[in-house]
Amino acid sequence: MMIMKKILSVALLAGLAVVLIACGSKKKNEDIIAPRIVKVQPKAPIRMQSYNDVKNVEWIGKTYQVSISRQPSDSLPVIKDETGQKYIDNVFKLKVSRQDGSVFYSRTFTKNALASYLDEEFTKTGVFEGLVFDKTDGDWLVFAASVGHPQSDEYIPLVIRLSRMGELTIARDTQMDTNAEEADDDEV
Repeated sequence: MMIMKKILSVALLAGLAVVLIACGSKKKNEDIIAPRIVKVQPKAPIRMQSYNDVKNVEWIGKTYQVSISRQPSDSLPVIKDETGQKYIDNVFKLKVSRQDGSVFYSRTFTKNALASYLDEEFTKTGVFEGLVFDKTDGDWLVFAASVGHPQSDEYIPLVIRLSRMGELTIARDTQMDTNAEEADDDEV
């Protein structure tokens, strides 16, 4: 009986040792599980919304009608961003009419008309986003234009000026627009 107890004790201890060794020698898994990065597939080409803006402007003692429209154009080169997403560039039409309805000035603008005022990157990957009437300045009508990278805050601002003689000038806008900040200071 005593031998049985010893054999049973030794067998029990051996079994316990095997269990402890088996549990203690588990291999640690050093694999890092991360979600699979799924490359976003570009969608169909993205177009900006068309618009038409018409306003009457007092200029050199008379009222003129300034009309600006934007249309996405399939005939222009398609712009691609770094992900391969395609964007359709825009065409702007500017028309300035006299009170009697006769046309004083009319021109269609594409980004190509602004290319000499852009750097190579914006010429290649920028979209002609905006053209708006800004103000009158003596004998000039002043317009603001912008060419930007799609869906970002990066853009090049331009100033387009039209003289009473029909002369058009284009330049990069180097002036900070502080009118909004001055208006905020007046409200305080």
